[in-house]
Amino acid sequence: MSNKKTEVTMEKIVSLCKRRGFIFPGSEIYGGLANTYDYGPLGVELKNNLKKTWWKYFIQDREDMVGLDGGIILSPKIWQTTGHVDNFKDPLVECKKCHHRFRPDKLKDASKCPDCGGEFTEVKMFSGMFKTVIGPLEADGLTAYLRPETAQAIFANFKNVLDSGTNKIPFGIGQIGKAFRNEITTGNFIFRTYEFEQMEIEYFIAPEADWKEIFENWLEYIYGYADLIGLPRDQFFNHEIPDEERAFYSKRTIDIEYQFPFGQDELWAIAYRTDYDLSRHQKASGKSLEYFDEEKKEKFIPHVIEPTFGLDRTMLACLAQAYTEEELAKNETRTVLKLKPALAPYKIAIFPLLKNKPQLVKKAREIYQELKENYNCAWDERGNIGKRYRAQDEIGTPFCLTVDFDTLEKGDVTVRDRDTMRQERVKIAELGEYFKKKLK
Repeated sequence: MSNKKTEVTMEKIVSLCKRRGFIFPGSEIYGGLANTYDYGPLGVELKNNLKKTWWKYFIQDREDMVGLDGGIILSPKIWQTTGHVDNFKDPLVECKKCHHRFRPDKLKDASKCPDCGGEFTEVKMFSGMFKTVIGPLEADGLTAYLRPETAQAIFANFKNVLDSGTNKIPFGIGQIGKAFRNEITTGNFIFRTYEFEQMEIEYFIAPEADWKEIFENWLEYIYGYADLIGLPRDQFFNHEIPDEERAFYSKRTIDIEYQFPFGQDELWAIAYRTDYDLSRHQKASGKSLEYFDEEKKEKFIPHVIEPTFGLDRTMLACLAQAYTEEELAKNETRTVLKLKPALAPYKIAIFPLLKNKPQLVKKAREIYQELKENYNCAWDERGNIGKRYRAQDEIGTPFCLTVDFDTLEKGDVTVRDRDTMRQERVKIAELGEYFKKKLK
């Protein structure tokens, strides 16, 4: 077997995702809706496993973190206060020939259309906010917005979290949730879409704290998550955003870029937002968002370090990293997703050697039901064993377990490892301990 990894292309990933039920084109039966996607049975499991891993690592494992689940529709006053309504806009140009639209700041050559070479219109500003109306009559309703980021719900609830708990600065609030942006240029599969999920943290610190040290500590901690989900550090690049490109309220921003199959682009980010958000909300709302330091007997508005993560982009990076094609004997190639076991949609697939032998099916079902109490397991009795192995390899299942005639006599089963394809006999009575060690 050759372990040489073949070139991973977006076409291969998109094909596998559709074929195996990870990701489907949105509204496909009606011809689709551009740049929208639905997560299938395996995709939702992988996505949930990424969220669980993130939540445990960043929220539950740390004593200085708590969680929140803020609303998608917030008071429009929040977005007016933060400047999103007036400033959350991007430049837009349209090709006079093919009428495709682009952000000129994202084009290598902003003088001609990359699709047809046509001439562009004058630059116009384009709002990235999705509008909606609250109320039974649109004409009389309240104009609201689908949130373009998850952070503001954290700032709006800062005092609620503070007053209802025992948190002392420094501490952080994290959440996972949907955000919406009316993007001009979408594409590269799930990399840039109108609707996406963010995993975001606002870490509150005192104004006089050494923010540079805290920033560096968080940056290193972020890479611990990359290790957990199987993204190699040498595929990352820390893009230090220069002063002229950084948001005016940010003292430092790093875009943590990743080497995707289509090229290097932003995956995660970290920024020092100072006290901009809390100060704006305090002034606009008239409500105090100050923190009282009991030891120093003084009040202050906290400053914020913000690590932020794109969940859909993280899933795409994991799929690209795990996707492997291996040359086997007899000119055969197997496709395997070498996902970290913690991320794999199914941990164990259970097979009866033959589906028309009731005694094998019964015993396999017993094992399946027992293992299912602790692991997400797949049941598969289609075709021959070889085809079942290939199918499970392709969706990233770490282990396959086969019940055969020896099982009935000796009380053991065949367990096959996804990555090495090695097989070993394991006693049924020892399966719990065996998988506990293998899947910890």
